[in-house]
Amino acid sequence: MSDDSALLVNAKPDLAAARRAWLEQLKGERRLASKTLEAYERDTRQFLQFLTGHLGGPPGLADIAELKTLDYRAFLTRRRAGGAGARTLGRGLAGIRSFMRYLERQGLANAAAATGLRAPRQPKSLPKPLTAADARKAVDASEQLHAEPWIAARNAAVLTLLYGCGLRIGEALDLTGEALRDRREKAIAITGKGSKTRMVPLLPVVFDAVDLYRRLCPWDLELDQPLFRGARGGALQPGVLQRDMRALRGALGLPETATPHALRHSFATHLLGSGGDLRTIQELLGHASLSTTQVYTGVDTARLLDVYRNAHPRARGG
Repeated sequence: MSDDSALLVNAKPDLAAARRAWLEQLKGERRLASKTLEAYERDTRQFLQFLTGHLGGPPGLADIAELKTLDYRAFLTRRRAGGAGARTLGRGLAGIRSFMRYLERQGLANAAAATGLRAPRQPKSLPKPLTAADARKAVDASEQLHAEPWIAARNAAVLTLLYGCGLRIGEALDLTGEALRDRREKAIAITGKGSKTRMVPLLPVVFDAVDLYRRLCPWDLELDQPLFRGARGGALQPGVLQRDMRALRGALGLPETATPHALRHSFATHLLGSGGDLRTIQELLGHASLSTTQVYTGVDTARLLDVYRNAHPRARGG
């Protein structure tokens, strides 16, 4: 997270201290993901910078306590004028609401104006899965670009977990050296968002990919240490895999939508297209709500319509 020194210019000491305490609570007690913490820090910092101009000086707790719905709307309007989209605005409002609810619990402010404000309507967008052929290219160890065979095998193993098991990238990188050693195992326990654990079936191809990586990896993969390692032996970072995937796209002629996370979308979409039911796919993906999984019905419908337009004589204008 950013140093709070920059904020001192944009908030009075009492408000700056309260914000620091809130961020520390999020980090220590709620254990939010680092990216979420960074987003909340940034979004509230931007809000306080806005208030400095909006109110004519650095805000304090007394100023925050007096904010009305119009003040929050003015902030969103300013951000929208600066090019922020609906998703960015919605995320920013979520951070501000969290801060205001914290202040309310401390008896320092009323959060009603912030929590009662309707978030910007989010555009409906469908996940962008890869075709089965492109997904197979992406997870093929022989297609990887690295001169170091063990890194090529590592990337293929992680990507195989995303496509073969539907894991999030963070879930794959959280695996330790103890995982995926016994080929007799039919499933693996994965702890996902909200610390919820789900069982994910294992395919032989997953063991094949991980076994190849284990054989080639030059580092000692201790049972309680990260399974997937970076070039210097530390835990593999998501950004490294995302960077390598970008290079792979260019080399293999994959679409711009070919990202590590797209392989998770591909897992769900290809299961649905092969007759999988939504409830099962929901469990495999670790979605808390079926409505989150239902978006894949739109993906599959879109794919079927695309096939229809390309294949049906009437659709082609025949």
